[in-house]
Amino acid sequence: MDIQDGGLAVPLDGAKQRTVLAALLIAEGSLVSDTELSRLLWGEQPPTTHNAQIYNHVSRLRKALGGEVSITRCSPGYLLQIGNDTFDLREFEDLAMRGQSALLAGRFEDASQPLHHALSLWRGPALADVSEALALTEGPRIEERRISVVESRIEADLAIGKHTEVLPELTRLVEQYPLRERFRAQLMTTLYRCDRQAEALVLYDWSRKMLIEELGVEPGALLRQVHHAILTADPALHGPFGLQPAR
Repeated sequence: MDIQDGGLAVPLDGAKQRTVLAALLIAEGSLVSDTELSRLLWGEQPPTTHNAQIYNHVSRLRKALGGEVSITRCSPGYLLQIGNDTFDLREFEDLAMRGQSALLAGRFEDASQPLHHALSLWRGPALADVSEALALTEGPRIEERRISVVESRIEADLAIGKHTEVLPELTRLVEQYPLRERFRAQLMTTLYRCDRQAEALVLYDWSRKMLIEELGVEPGALLRQVHHAILTADPALHGPFGLQPAR
């Protein structure tokens, strides 16, 4: 996590200061209480001086952030307002929502660009160099949102015929997220479009075996639908709606 001012990095004083800033930014203009900040910084056993230490962290943040950003004391907590400044997570969400709305509307070219742009904002894991409590509280939610945007971006790219371009990435994603069935369905469809039907069917058989052995469940509706479509050479696999689950 870092701050940029005119292209120059603004130094922050350690993990606790980063934790306070990240918590205030994630709150998106809502009050973050002293109790919550204390929990995020020190867990269930804060020092007796925790309120004074939070005040000091906020004071140093005010100096580091400058006049365009305000952190207001609103008992029993703090409120951050960033004015016209930008915040990567907010920009990511705005772009992701625009792209996913276009995807749902069937405007695939319009969907691909903002989804690519949204994901380009990521420079590493979310909430790096903050407290473990904050990372555990907010990190999984943010990471889940990122992965869902990756799924949407690949769906948009497949809809506009970029199956050869996404094949290496999808292969890696299936290895990285073995339980995300949508990635598997997308990879099966991509292999089929690349005239590698046998590999697509082997992937399904392997996926089914893994799900049964590890979780005791059969593949979901989407994987089964794509499997059946491949077996029957369904023309829908070459169209923009080839990945839509049965309704």
